[in-house]
Amino acid sequence: MKNPDQLSPAVLGQFTGSEHWHRHWASRSITFTDGAKHVADHGGAYWLLDEIVFAQRSEKAVAAEEFQVWTLTVDLLKRSATLTCGDGNDNIVFSRPIEFTDFPVETTTLWFANNTIYLPSEH
Repeated sequence: MKNPDQLSPAVLGQFTGSEHWHRHWASRSITFTDGAKHVADHGGAYWLLDEIVFAQRSEKAVAAEEFQVWTLTVDLLKRSATLTCGDGNDNIVFSRPIEFTDFPVETTTLWFANNTIYLPSEH
């Protein structure tokens, strides 16, 4: 269920830890927090979690980064997006165009470290 109001900075900023650690279906060693699950649930974006997990296996430059900043930037008019992975120091190590998405907000950021996908506010 897509709900852009639930993806606002004010709502996402309320996630300051996680009561549950959810295992990713494709890699049992990778977990995601309640905040990341909230983004996937309210943005219809479990595919976004999948992209982050798959890149750990298929992209050497991504896997080499201990800390990763994943940003989805959406063109709401064209319904397309760009997914990037940075190293936390403004260096992009991976970028993928997304030809179609119905993700309901212009941008969202997830972090990946210690085999966990989480919101910046959950750090």
